[in-house]
Amino acid sequence: MMFTFGVILFALGIGLSIALHEYGHFLTAKSFGMKVRRYFIGFGPTVFSWRRTETEYGLKAIPAGGFCDIAGMTALDELEPDEHDRAMYKQSTWKRLVVMLGGPMGNFVFCFVLVVVLAVGWGLPNLMLSSSAVVGQTTCVAPSQAAPAVNEEGNLVPGELAECTGVGPAEAAGVQADDIITAVNGEKVENFGDLVRLVQPETSRVVLTVERGEEVLTIPVGVERVQRYVVQEGQGPDEAREATVGAIGVGVGRVPDPVQYGLIGAIPASASFMGDFVIVTWDAMLRIPERMPAVVRSIIGEDRDPDTPISVVGASRIGGEVAERGLWEVFILLLAGLNLFIGLFNLLPLLPLDGGHIAVTIYESIRNRIRRLLGRPNGPPVDYTKLLPITFTVILIGGAVMLLTITADIVNPIRLF
Repeated sequence: MMFTFGVILFALGIGLSIALHEYGHFLTAKSFGMKVRRYFIGFGPTVFSWRRTETEYGLKAIPAGGFCDIAGMTALDELEPDEHDRAMYKQSTWKRLVVMLGGPMGNFVFCFVLVVVLAVGWGLPNLMLSSSAVVGQTTCVAPSQAAPAVNEEGNLVPGELAECTGVGPAEAAGVQADDIITAVNGEKVENFGDLVRLVQPETSRVVLTVERGEEVLTIPVGVERVQRYVVQEGQGPDEAREATVGAIGVGVGRVPDPVQYGLIGAIPASASFMGDFVIVTWDAMLRIPERMPAVVRSIIGEDRDPDTPISVVGASRIGGEVAERGLWEVFILLLAGLNLFIGLFNLLPLLPLDGGHIAVTIYESIRNRIRRLLGRPNGPPVDYTKLLPITFTVILIGGAVMLLTITADIVNPIRLF
């Protein structure tokens, strides 16, 4: 019951996020006297609509976005007699930029509000620390590991390590607790899983790049060959098999508990958190192309990698999972992350995204300034028909990604628990 409630609630949160994005465009356009013809959530056939003054409001059948139809968004738009002076493309550059930035700003503001709620109600995690390979302790290297077992809840529990004594290779080489390992043999390490993956195939020695305070160190570390139960890429946890792998004797650092704030202190703390949130979200967004092959493989039978893109279907399902377990802080963080993603993604300089229109507007402004310096009149508005191939390509790729992620989220969804 709670799972279904969580799915519906998160889906409503997605709808609200889309509505706020379009409302950002709507509000700024109206404030500058531009005419907004339509304000709709969704695409496709109209479910219902109503008209108030000069704007039609409504809901469409496909919940994959929304739109705010502003008269004269481009010079190609056909205008009614009362729209010519209010056409968007005829407005000053700064007004057009504010209107186009209004959508992403709506998502950023909503994200910030959710982060403040999280800071006051549950506390803010350290995103940068939790996503790094932080050394918790240096240890001796256990020569073997017991087979994994299934507990009463049906979850797979890793087998216990054998006893060991002495100093492990990492400690002997000078690695210390709280060091952050950023690379192994020059290959980037983003989390502890990357560290394990890069060390296990080695047979003699690895070179670690380590951040220790303000210092960046290069530390050669010997590798011991040991017996462990490992999961091969594309397999599930229940398919762990015994193998001989490399180990260096470092343990994962304990992730600090979230820090809770009062309402006043939550504002600056949330602003600081947003900086890290942007970095993590931007990095995840840039990795979408390289993660799509794993999405395709999951559709045809491989286990779903949790670090792959998801659709609104998958996001809502995860919202249901965390709600079912009462993890409302995770629910809020997921919704905040979704809004940050929507805002950042729409700023990419690609048509038909807001960032594409912003790029065209800035280009026109720079071009016209140069023409005025040369004693020439302003040039005509950019001919959007010449940009249609780019627009259609972006729409085609975006549609393919959406279709693949929705399919994967239906046939092989990500399960957090």
